[in-house]
Amino acid sequence: MVRACCLRLAAVLVLGVVLAACAKPTPYKPADNGTGYTEQKLEANRYRVTFSGNSVTDRETVDNYLLYRAAELTLETGHDYFEMVSKETDTATTYHTTGPDVGIYGGRGIFGWGWGFGTTFGTATPIRSYSVSGVILLQEGKEPEAKANVYDARGVVEALGETIQRPKPDSGL
Repeated sequence: MVRACCLRLAAVLVLGVVLAACAKPTPYKPADNGTGYTEQKLEANRYRVTFSGNSVTDRETVDNYLLYRAAELTLETGHDYFEMVSKETDTATTYHTTGPDVGIYGGRGIFGWGWGFGTTFGTATPIRSYSVSGVILLQEGKEPEAKANVYDARGVVEALGETIQRPKPDSGL
């Protein structure tokens, strides 16, 4: 009975590792199915920009993708820099649970074949996903000196550009 229980636990763990290996972080892309970036024009030079990742996209990546989208939007609209007027990060936590399990188990043990009744204890693993939203104010001209939360759009695109993971053409993401 113990051996059967251990085999079942090992199978569940292996399945979890295999499934986790299949999951990929959210690439930098327009939003669909709840992940990716969005923007909403609030005024002539003020936008709300959001990036939402899946459960395997870390918080730093979500933050970087928000900054990158803000910089891209700044340049697309003919501006030079942006001020992050406000920024908010939301964390959604769900739990993947296994067990408890009750059942009749059979197998070969020390004393030969046998059957038994048993239980296993369950576990709950937290799964987190992050979404970050910011309001940006777009500006033209020379970037103001020593002002917190002001970013040169070209500098952000240059600094973060190599870290941006875009979807593969055949991946469907």
